[in-house]
Amino acid sequence: MPIRPQYRRVSALQREFFNRESVLGTYDEELRDLADGPRILNVVGVGGIGKSRLLQELRNRTPEHCRTARLDLQLPAMRQQEDALAVLRMELGAQGVQFDRFDIAYAVLWQRVHPQLQLNSKNTPFAEESDILSKILDDAMGLPVFGTAAGLVRLTGRAIKNRQRRQRIEADPTLHELDGLSTAELGHAVSYLFAQDLKAADKPYIVYVDAYEALVPTPLPGGRSFGSDAWLRDLLGQLQGGLTVLASREPLRWAVYDRDWESVIRRADVDGLPMAARLDLLARAGITQIPRQRSIAEASAGVPFYLHLAVDTHLQNPAQLGDAGTSEEIVQRFLQHVAPDEVRILELLSVARTFDFGVFQAVGRTFDLPANLLTWESLTAYSFAYPLAEGWYRLHQLMIGALRRHLSQAVQRSVHSTLRAHWEGLADRMEQGRRTSAAARRSPLREAVFHGLHAADISPEEIQRHADRAVALSGRQAVDGMVKDLRDHLASPPADADHGVFAGLRDTADCLEAEAKLELGHTAAAIDLTPQLDRPVRSLVSARLALAGANARRIAGESDRAAAIFERVWVEHQGPARPAAGYCVADIRMWQGDFAGAFSLAEEVHEITSPEDGVIRGDLKRLMHLGHRFLMDFDSSTRLLDEAEAAYRAANAVVGLANVRTNRAELLAFTDPASAVDAAAAALEVQRDLGAQHELGKAYTALAMAQTRLGQYDRATSSFLDANEALDRAGYRSGRARADMFRAFLTLRQGDRQATRDLLVHAAAEFLACQVYPSLILAIHRTAERIGLDEPELAAAAARARPAVRPLDPLDALHRRTDSVLSMFLEVTL
Repeated sequence: MPIRPQYRRVSALQREFFNRESVLGTYDEELRDLADGPRILNVVGVGGIGKSRLLQELRNRTPEHCRTARLDLQLPAMRQQEDALAVLRMELGAQGVQFDRFDIAYAVLWQRVHPQLQLNSKNTPFAEESDILSKILDDAMGLPVFGTAAGLVRLTGRAIKNRQRRQRIEADPTLHELDGLSTAELGHAVSYLFAQDLKAADKPYIVYVDAYEALVPTPLPGGRSFGSDAWLRDLLGQLQGGLTVLASREPLRWAVYDRDWESVIRRADVDGLPMAARLDLLARAGITQIPRQRSIAEASAGVPFYLHLAVDTHLQNPAQLGDAGTSEEIVQRFLQHVAPDEVRILELLSVARTFDFGVFQAVGRTFDLPANLLTWESLTAYSFAYPLAEGWYRLHQLMIGALRRHLSQAVQRSVHSTLRAHWEGLADRMEQGRRTSAAARRSPLREAVFHGLHAADISPEEIQRHADRAVALSGRQAVDGMVKDLRDHLASPPADADHGVFAGLRDTADCLEAEAKLELGHTAAAIDLTPQLDRPVRSLVSARLALAGANARRIAGESDRAAAIFERVWVEHQGPARPAAGYCVADIRMWQGDFAGAFSLAEEVHEITSPEDGVIRGDLKRLMHLGHRFLMDFDSSTRLLDEAEAAYRAANAVVGLANVRTNRAELLAFTDPASAVDAAAAALEVQRDLGAQHELGKAYTALAMAQTRLGQYDRATSSFLDANEALDRAGYRSGRARADMFRAFLTLRQGDRQATRDLLVHAAAEFLACQVYPSLILAIHRTAERIGLDEPELAAAAARARPAVRPLDPLDALHRRTDSVLSMFLEVTL
């Protein structure tokens, strides 16, 4: 099979090929007139007109003093903000831009959407390339470093020796606001800091964005886009001191969102090559017969894709080029006269979204086609094979369409099945710690799911398990990509689609998205995704979908409804989601006062878990610790907390271990207030780094309780205020009520009986509204009795709560222990 060295020579003629003087002139003008505000050159042209190659040519002619970076939106991962920003940061960072503030903000965003992962060189896309993050990780000496702004800025202050650089980070107001932002607001802040760091660089820059239509395939009437490009508009609108060149098939109509875009965007149309340029290109490529030149030039309509393809055909087999009457005939001539094996493997590769030598070999060997380096170099030399980073390629969309028309549905599904197996094998090797390319590292399991969907050989349960693995392997954005691929697949079902299968896939998409919404704190969105909770829960997906819906409703205060759903999953589901369901049932039973039932069920769930389930085993032990603490049995509580800590440590469960610190401080507030102060300080330090607002609130509450018992009333007042702020920020309604209950003891000691009465009444009402903590309602009523507060509302609340409390021993024993604990806070000895 001949290699085509002439093609490289043709590539050198790109200036003549892109004989678009108006576009080149417009680009040069924009480079000369770079201003402080954002500027976008919108290169507009039909598919195949050569926009991608034009962007590359523009990049090649950019002055050396300008930095450049490129986003190819044809790649699925590049359509997500996290990955796109990481790619731009890597390219521009390699050219000398310091992204100190962006790197910190990106790490905060990364930790926010991947709370189960540690921020380290393995998990974070550019930790090793970031001077800031690498210094933090080195100074931490292997200890977990979490992505809250406060923790990262504090560690940066110790790691950075340059005073001016350190002060710029420590004084940045945006960094100090990050912890209090919602996830959506945090995304905006990350884009803002990227733009600010880039603006502060000492050289101008140009960002090239290709294939905008892949991000917004079907705009709404008037130019709107369902919000799928919102992150891109947000980013480009903040880039100052540089230029963005954005290629699209239709002109950008962003002015429908904001009229200011009209002064930012400059349109440059890419038309078909003029006839003289077409003929000149063909002549330089060796097609010298005038009639043949004219025939090809006219058939191409000036679209470079077809001219390149004619050149490819000529270089492959000059004698067989012939005349062509239409662009389709140019394509068919190429396919007819290229070596059959080469055509066949190109047809098969058209099924892949991207491919490298490994994908090429997997497909070639499966279908008994040449898979050697010689064939690879021949295929990737064609004009329609677009090179990507690190040896990856994609085919031009027009060629993909032409090639796939030759494949039957059965063959396409077979290729998809082969590609699924290839990507799953790559994921397996990554999990074993073997090195892989950055392109593959993005989301191999997302690609496996994509091909499994089109091969029609992947089940909802397999998708769910792949998603669980992908979170640890590639991050939450890989699962977000799976959801998008599922939604796209569901929107265009094949004619022979099985409606039952598609219903299962729809549930899978809803489940993955609902779980993601819960992680981000979007309770209402998770509820919207789970409107029906009375469906069968026998399958893994249906069970997890029900659990997600129940957890959303529990957070929203619908404890009874959530408990019923948890119970049904526990009883009816016999698969891998059962331990999680059992834990949820036991957990909510305990909060609702059924300690005997909660502990019994926790032991039962523990028996059905395996030693590898260290996290859930730790959760179960910690659940029982909390129950015994609420029952005022502090010896048993201490023992169970130690067992939970051992389980978490064996599983390297960093979040679990951090929560144990909070629980330790809470326990010591009852048993050893002096030690509780130090324990609370330790818990606050780790929870600040984690950014867990509800745990911060609990730690501050424990600190305030200890300070109250120690007589440090001013400090306790301040700690309660800090607790309230964190608990309100977390939306932790029952936790705030519990803090108010213990603050009532402080106000009583300070002599403010009215404040004490108001806090106790409010706490009891909140516990009733949230359907939790009946034992604490009894404690509140007993407090009122002991301080002589005659409050009918509290008596009524206690009457409602008393039947719900089921301790391990007689209720009178719990009352005696409660009186003993109240004496610690009321300074009254019976």
